[in-house]
Amino acid sequence: MATVLVILSGGQDSTTCLYHAKHAGHTVHAVTFDYAQRHSREIDAARKVAALAKIASHEVVKLGPILLSTSPLVSTNKLEQYSDHRSLPGGVEKTFVPLRNQLFLTIAANRAVALKATQLWIGVSQEDFGGYPDCRQSFITSLEEAINLGTWGQEPNHLRIVTPLMDRSKKQTVELALTLPGCYGALAWSHTGYDGAFPPTGHDHATLLRAKGFEEANVPDPLILRAVTRGLMNRPSTRNYSPDLVRSFSQRLVTEKGLG
Repeated sequence: MATVLVILSGGQDSTTCLYHAKHAGHTVHAVTFDYAQRHSREIDAARKVAALAKIASHEVVKLGPILLSTSPLVSTNKLEQYSDHRSLPGGVEKTFVPLRNQLFLTIAANRAVALKATQLWIGVSQEDFGGYPDCRQSFITSLEEAINLGTWGQEPNHLRIVTPLMDRSKKQTVELALTLPGCYGALAWSHTGYDGAFPPTGHDHATLLRAKGFEEANVPDPLILRAVTRGLMNRPSTRNYSPDLVRSFSQRLVTEKGLG
């Protein structure tokens, strides 16, 4: 088994990656980046998820407002809302922050070398990348080569960037999470919405894609179940929140510490 470092944003995909690495038997470390993003809820989520997973270490790197962009994630520009996932526009998404993943992977690679990790995991997906050019395999392959050339001076990979969700849809990512002990419960504490709100009732790009994935998998989102259980929102009307499914998966949440 390997020593691996997971980039843990606190969202659905990075949480699934973390539990995937843990379930594979690796020694797992995680790193989270505070880059003065729109809200800090995802950082709190990352801390909670890392604690639940009981990994070897978790570091929050405070970068400050280093990334400049018109993206509402790092500016005061309005966060775009859509009626549903079918209304999402094509092309580069307005929330895209240029070179963000490149910066994160570069700093994470530095930490990986210090930890003597041989793998660096990140939850990007080109299947559902939704207008984020730095979530494609071609980008990851190029950066992996550059990191190895710039660190060891040769092309053979001393450090491999692992992207287990690269060719998975959001539906398939949900299905994977269900096979990983503890992951469903941890997802109840993850955060995806760009507005930082809980419960997640917004209609931004990320929130809609997450809801789409759980609906297509016919599984209630544990984050939503946690909000419903606390009386913070009504049970959604989509098929994946039928009384039978809610009852069944709520029991799993209790078992996996998804309700506190």
